[in-house]
Amino acid sequence: MAQEFIISAYTENHIGLLNRITIIFTRRKVNIESLTVSESAIKGVSKFTIVVKLSEEKVKKIVQQIEKLVEVLKAFYHTNDEMIYQEVALYKVPTEELTKSNQIEKLVRQHSARILEITKDYTVIEKTGHKEETQVLFEDLNQFGVLQFIRSGRIAITRSPIEKLSVFLKQRDAELESLD
Repeated sequence: MAQEFIISAYTENHIGLLNRITIIFTRRKVNIESLTVSESAIKGVSKFTIVVKLSEEKVKKIVQQIEKLVEVLKAFYHTNDEMIYQEVALYKVPTEELTKSNQIEKLVRQHSARILEITKDYTVIEKTGHKEETQVLFEDLNQFGVLQFIRSGRIAITRSPIEKLSVFLKQRDAELESLD
């Protein structure tokens, strides 16, 4: 049965790696729901956060394939319950609608959003939350005519107090030292 999983892949930062990782999904005809890449807490290590809807068996196979790439240090998969995650959404609405009524202002407060910029032509609103929350605000704001809308990919960290990559790297270093 398909469910949502978050894959965390820790890598060295190399040109073309994003392409090689996405090919793993393309070959298996797996749709990536969300993909975010950023620096991790470890210097020189990047973190790919990939959201997919698959069976656990298929996600395990994909993680194994990702780990076969030379630049990948380690990859893990998690359920949503094991992670703390958010997305960021930006909405551009006409400023004239904002000044006509205070309904947009009420919506911003009601949805725990914030106003980033106000010009004479438009107002930009930011909302951080889960996809469902940012979508509800979009639908509420759209009655005033959303000019532009964008939502980021998911960013996520584990609920565990220990970073699994750090544990893996310590074990690997200990094994390498024992070989010397």
